[in-house]
Amino acid sequence: MAQTKPVDTKAISTPRLHLSRLIKLLGPGVIAVLSWLGAGDLITSSVAGSTYGYSLMWILAVSLLLRFLIVNIIARFQLCNNQGMSILGGYAQLHPVFAWFLFGYALFMGHLTNAYMIKGAGEALATLLHINQPLLCSVAVVIAVWLLVGRNIYAMIEGVMKVLLAVMTLAFLALAVMSTPDVNGILAGTIGFSIPQDQGVHGALLVAVSVIGAVAGSISNFVHPYVMKEKGWTGPEHKRIQRNDLLFAVIIGIVINLAIWVVGAEVLRPNGVEVKTLDDLGAALELYFGPIGWFVFFIGAFATLFASISGKTTAFPMLITDAFQHIRPERRQRYGKVFHHDPIHKWALLFVLVTPLIWSLPGMPDFVTLTIFVNALNIFGLPVISLGLLIMSNQKSLLGEYRNNWFENIALGFATALAIWVAIQLGASLLG
Repeated sequence: MAQTKPVDTKAISTPRLHLSRLIKLLGPGVIAVLSWLGAGDLITSSVAGSTYGYSLMWILAVSLLLRFLIVNIIARFQLCNNQGMSILGGYAQLHPVFAWFLFGYALFMGHLTNAYMIKGAGEALATLLHINQPLLCSVAVVIAVWLLVGRNIYAMIEGVMKVLLAVMTLAFLALAVMSTPDVNGILAGTIGFSIPQDQGVHGALLVAVSVIGAVAGSISNFVHPYVMKEKGWTGPEHKRIQRNDLLFAVIIGIVINLAIWVVGAEVLRPNGVEVKTLDDLGAALELYFGPIGWFVFFIGAFATLFASISGKTTAFPMLITDAFQHIRPERRQRYGKVFHHDPIHKWALLFVLVTPLIWSLPGMPDFVTLTIFVNALNIFGLPVISLGLLIMSNQKSLLGEYRNNWFENIALGFATALAIWVAIQLGASLLG
């Protein structure tokens, strides 16, 4: 991994935040929901803010709206179709090619998504332990996830990780408030609808597409129906509580992403700090909170990455197995509806957990660059996903009164067209 010059935080004079003021800024009742913060959101929003200020804020606004729209339609289809189909079943009944696409796409993105998370977790752990062995730490993370996922003790460890993540997130929220954000700049960026000139290491188009991919286009949005099933939300009577639950989560997502973006634009950018490594992002909290801020960031970063790896390692094999069983229906008859009974589930789990370690080898792209590129790649799958969703969510024979309204159809059509246009622009940019 390329070495970068450390940020001299002592050379920058900044106000200190007293503990009493911090407690007043932080509400005590939001610990659980703050754990929605993901590594993709953390990196893409901070890179966009520190490099381009608020000029790409409109991308975040559009992406969050599309995330709510897409996930809500996915959830409504699974809850309200009269055949009891899963969302994968809905795609498969349109045409077998959708099941094949989602199977391959889930394998591909499961590998790459865990790749940047495992790499980042290894770097964060190595920094916390003050050892220059990120690869060894990444291997330790993979072994820990393998040993813990699915065990009874994992629930307790996950709870601890979420609390640590919440502390980091609350620190970002406090710092965003203290930095006196430029409200007019945020509003102008939200309605700006323009792509600025390239600056720094990562081009504006790539960063914009990465934000869309991390928020709206992520295949992780398909995990939501499996979570609903675990909660016991299985029919139309749960539609309202599901929608309200999702709306609340998106609102929290807006607050968190905005806070990280503001920190990038108001703290890092004015001090000439561009996010190229985890150390650069940790500098934001260190500037205001001192050494404790550095520690809070890295322990929180490790927590969110470890929890995300565990979650993706649990969810992607279910998605892969479900898609494969729609390609080979006889497997569901043979192994039943419990995914882990099918041997393909074990092999999928090993694939998405172990193979990403190759990206932690010396000479591979750094964590921030890998995160930006992987999230940008989500845009190439979004047209197929949104087009299929547009067709299936308007099937009167399956959904009846629960079909899309006119606004949802226009928005899904817009998402499909936007994804195709952006994918073409990004492809041409990369080839050029």
